[in-house]
Amino acid sequence: MADSLPTRQQDFNEWYNQLVLRADLADYAPVRGCMIVKPYGWALWENIQGALDRRFKATGHVNAAFPLFIPKSFLEKEKQHVEGFSPELAVVTIGGGEELTEPLVVRPTSETIIGHAYAQWIKSYRDLPVLINQWNSVVRWELRTKLFLRTLEFWWQEGHTAHATYEEAEAETRQMLDVYTDFAVNEAAVPVIPGVKSEAEKFAGALHSYTIEAMMGDKRALQSGTSHNLGQNFAKAFNIQFLDRDNQLQHCWTTSWGLSTRFIGAIIMVHGDDQGLILPPRLAPHQVVVVPIYRSDAERATVLEAAARVKTQLVAGGVRVKLDERDGVTPGFKFNDWEMRGVPLRIEIGPRDVEKRSVVLARRDTPGKAGKSFAPEEGVTGAVTAMLESIHKAMFARAQSFMRENTAEPRTYDELKQAIEAGLFSRVWWAGDAGREAAIKDETKATIRCIPLEQPGGEGVCIGTGRPAKQVAIFGRAY
Repeated sequence: MADSLPTRQQDFNEWYNQLVLRADLADYAPVRGCMIVKPYGWALWENIQGALDRRFKATGHVNAAFPLFIPKSFLEKEKQHVEGFSPELAVVTIGGGEELTEPLVVRPTSETIIGHAYAQWIKSYRDLPVLINQWNSVVRWELRTKLFLRTLEFWWQEGHTAHATYEEAEAETRQMLDVYTDFAVNEAAVPVIPGVKSEAEKFAGALHSYTIEAMMGDKRALQSGTSHNLGQNFAKAFNIQFLDRDNQLQHCWTTSWGLSTRFIGAIIMVHGDDQGLILPPRLAPHQVVVVPIYRSDAERATVLEAAARVKTQLVAGGVRVKLDERDGVTPGFKFNDWEMRGVPLRIEIGPRDVEKRSVVLARRDTPGKAGKSFAPEEGVTGAVTAMLESIHKAMFARAQSFMRENTAEPRTYDELKQAIEAGLFSRVWWAGDAGREAAIKDETKATIRCIPLEQPGGEGVCIGTGRPAKQVAIFGRAY
């Protein structure tokens, strides 16, 4: 293999940058700030898509596609929205060699173009709710970029719904936050804090925004998925109206929600170690890699035959498996290569294993001898699926413990500053003063990541103002 990765402790940022490239997830594009997602990275994204899409359809949503180009005037109809996105817009002024009558914006998000369509489609309460999601890419002209975490173009899903009442829109917004939480925990083994954004941190044009926040391996926060109750802001801007049951004309209540390829960055930074990726079994492109070990042509034929039997068994059992038949590289090279790529479970088969009709199982999440065990070749699928389940649970428990151990509960402002300087999440009582929030951000570079939905109850003293407070907030530095 090439030189080893920098350790996370030495240089977490460089560890991440090199790992994305060496694990074959993505590469830099010719345009600054853009990325090429390579087949291994795209396979991971496809598994994320599948896990989310199943959940969306189970909650009544359908997929559609909307245009890449948006008339600039559409964004200007919703003042808060355009102010929030104007520094990040990519604008097309020439098409077909001629200057356009009206500039077109390459979509940074689709609320406006979808609002225009909904205004044409929705006429009556019988047309509601409208529950649409789309899988697409969007463009935001970021100044500082980082593969997967922040690129000019990125891939995501964006859901857009329209409802008859505030209560229905709010229920939708919360439901989709729950979907994201369930996905993060049960597919990606990533513990998250679901909560509501402060007024200063909410989505431009939203009534309020919900988020799932995760702690990365360097203790920074990553906003990993968001769900927004847009109120009637976009409905009024785009005249999305319906006749209610009393034949009265009303504006709809709309929502939007999204999770992007940034979540791949979360998986890397939450689970990875100094040897490379550790992918959660339920999302990994290859859940198992089978590595045959032999020295002679005679051994090779026998071992490959056994390896093929094992692969056939696993495929029949629904396991995603890769048989590494590469010639000209050593087993040790293959071990390191698949460790870098984060395959959850390695199966080693050598001549002695063939004789014993057994295999060696090596867990990626548990290095060395402690992660190795033997299983009979016959019925190996049962042992493998049980171990993959065990790996998922262990990965989640480890990440959850890490977040818990690196979350402080400061009582004074000085303690808050010390905790933030140490890179910790801080759970503090908060009375919601926007001025103090801005001052804390200026002084510490930390923001309110969210006000958790799960609150302790009771009352405390606001860390920022000293006033009585009835809720806690999470402060932290973020990507």
